Amino acid sequence: MSLAACGGDGTETGEGAAGDGFKGAAETIAKDAERQAPAADVEGATEGGTVTVYLPDDPGPEDLDPTNGWSVTGNSIQQALTHRALTQYSRDDETGEMVLVPDLAVDLGTPNEDFTEWTFTLREDATWEDGKPITAEEVAWGIQRSLDSEAFPSGPGTEYSVHFFAGAEDYKGPYTDKGKKYDAITFDEAANSVTIKMETPFPDMDYWGAFMAMGPAPLGKVSDPPEYGRNPLSNGPYKVESFRPSEELVLVKNDAWTPESDPARHQYVDKWVFKFAADPTQTDELMLSDNTESQTSISAAVTSENYSKFTSTLGERLVQQSSQCTSFWAPDYTKITDLNVRKALAYAYPYESVWQASGEVPGVTRVPANSVMPPGMAGKSDYQVDGEQITFNPEKAKELLAEAGAEGYEIHMAYATGSPTTEAAQKQIEKGLTDSGFKVKSYPVPIETSLYVIWTDPNNKINKKLNLRGVNWCSDWPSGLTMIPSLLRTDATYNTAFFSEESMDARMKEIPTLPQDEQAAAWGELDEQIATEYYPLIPTAFRNDLFAFGSKIGNPTGDGALGAPNYKDLYVTQ
Repeated sequence: MSLAACGGDGTETGEGAAGDGFKGAAETIAKDAERQAPAADVEGATEGGTVTVYLPDDPGPEDLDPTNGWSVTGNSIQQALTHRALTQYSRDDETGEMVLVPDLAVDLGTPNEDFTEWTFTLREDATWEDGKPITAEEVAWGIQRSLDSEAFPSGPGTEYSVHFFAGAEDYKGPYTDKGKKYDAITFDEAANSVTIKMETPFPDMDYWGAFMAMGPAPLGKVSDPPEYGRNPLSNGPYKVESFRPSEELVLVKNDAWTPESDPARHQYVDKWVFKFAADPTQTDELMLSDNTESQTSISAAVTSENYSKFTSTLGERLVQQSSQCTSFWAPDYTKITDLNVRKALAYAYPYESVWQASGEVPGVTRVPANSVMPPGMAGKSDYQVDGEQITFNPEKAKELLAEAGAEGYEIHMAYATGSPTTEAAQKQIEKGLTDSGFKVKSYPVPIETSLYVIWTDPNNKINKKLNLRGVNWCSDWPSGLTMIPSLLRTDATYNTAFFSEESMDARMKEIPTLPQDEQAAAWGELDEQIATEYYPLIPTAFRNDLFAFGSKIGNPTGDGALGAPNYKDLYVTQ
């Protein structure tokens, strides 16, 4: 499962029919502050039908609280279908590009001159699923919730609200600091607006505004966590009918939503059924069969063994979507303290064997990676830690272990069990490690439980034993700001390597204060500096995704901003 999301566009670098090799993401996402509701009709779209979406080997979100949503899977579903925010993304049908447009706000917000204060004027016609209007106070309350890292330890507010909103160092959120006043988020009911004051300049607030954590929550106890996450109130075109974590989410039409209130969403489909942790092989067989069930289904992945069948059978209904995503191994920086041992791990990873065993397609959905920042991200450096691209090389790994005096070094790692692809990949990993002079102790975790639940819980019994973890990370918008601090700042939620260097933390804090035109290069330079001096993360792949659409799914396209199928614009042909 990947965390966060923001990818490419529909140009030759973004989305298209599969078969042309790896596609890099676009450096920027266009903005249209004046986009009006309703969203333009999708040509040929018809209403009705049920769409079933299979998510192979993906357990899905642990809960549905919009403040806690930070996974590609959860965000892409909820932000497109059930939960609105200040801003949102829309796919341009002519160019395929993703565009940042208004959502609950009437535009993309109004900053002051130095971007230390943002005001968002809100729409008058947006409602909850019960028909009640969404108020400025509810939007301010929803945004304030994002500051509570204890209540929402896996939420994106831990990265952005906590570090950019004014006074957040002294305020732990409305649940942890219950009753304490917080003045940096204010609302004006008469003007129907919300204002946020920043600790430091934050020119990217309009992008951050597209996260559902920057949307409303009901006032009072009804939105208390964790209960609210089990059955949240919808304000998008669909509402929750049922939710079984790690199994299934069913959405039905929200009759209180109106297209006249929304510049980007549609409500063509009657019902959505999301099947989490689906079996990859069975899903492939279904999607290739073109039977009645498969015709109105989507698979969010296809396996490498059936890739050629998909390309010949589905044609343009097999969509390859770029995304600004990187996969990593994360050696525990507090336990694996020798740089040579960390480098040895990089040479011990059997890259292509793992990709193939995982069902990925080498050269298409996975390619070798050299950095934290992915292809297409402005400022990315093309450095190589060891002078050339690191590949699987057991003898080199053994040499590095010998230099470190660490022959037979024992690795402790967790892996997902209960899926043929995850288990096959783990076998390849264990073979690569043992062939490279390591010993391995593996801890199986049922696939219904996200490994991030283990990796991000310092009190978890398994996690305490581990010295090697992982992380799949996608940018939240096209900036190194959304990659490097999230993965490498001391105590960042998804710093699964537990990397901590005071001088690097200071630089991460400094870069957002630089002139905007200097920041991209500065992030690229920091990416290179951290890797060459410390090598705390081992990039194992840059990523693309493959989406298979049934023959009765209209407008089969990807959402490059969320790295997912373009749920907002899909329909069932009648």
